[in-house]
Amino acid sequence: MAELILETDRLILRTRDEADMPVWLEHLNTPAVMKHLGGPQDIVEIESAFARNAAWQAQHGHSFWIVQHKGNGDLIGMCGLKRFDNEHGSMAGEFEIGWRLREDYWRQGIAYEAASAALSYAFDRLDAPHVVALTSDANIGSWKVMEKLGMTRRADLDFDDPAYPAHENPTIVYRIEASQWQA
Repeated sequence: MAELILETDRLILRTRDEADMPVWLEHLNTPAVMKHLGGPQDIVEIESAFARNAAWQAQHGHSFWIVQHKGNGDLIGMCGLKRFDNEHGSMAGEFEIGWRLREDYWRQGIAYEAASAALSYAFDRLDAPHVVALTSDANIGSWKVMEKLGMTRRADLDFDDPAYPAHENPTIVYRIEASQWQA
């Protein structure tokens, strides 16, 4: 059973449910959505990601949550927080925010709205000193959201990730301090 975590004017952020898998496969595992994330994944990779998210939620009280539209109930994507765990970067254990939205909901302010709620959660409920966000330089839409959130590009934290193709490297990092956050 999914647990409600956060609400905004238009969105519900909640834990994952097994019933989410078919919609995830249809709308969030497409070439367009996965363009900067290594391409579409097979079912084993997706199930593994769902399991990791459940473990993060159980262990830390936060994860990448499902984003659902309040008005029509659509599963729009995911957004939330985890602890940075990529062995190629230097930020082990730091709070990391991330999001992924289905293509038919792009350019509607949904990523910004969901990420704003997640940042407020990080700073107000988890006492995060700062939060980082990762993308590739090629993912203009994602780093534009980071900048709109007030995050600052931190080239000193960039790293190469061999899990991604050369044109998606380096992984670029943005960061926001708790003192900079304006909810």
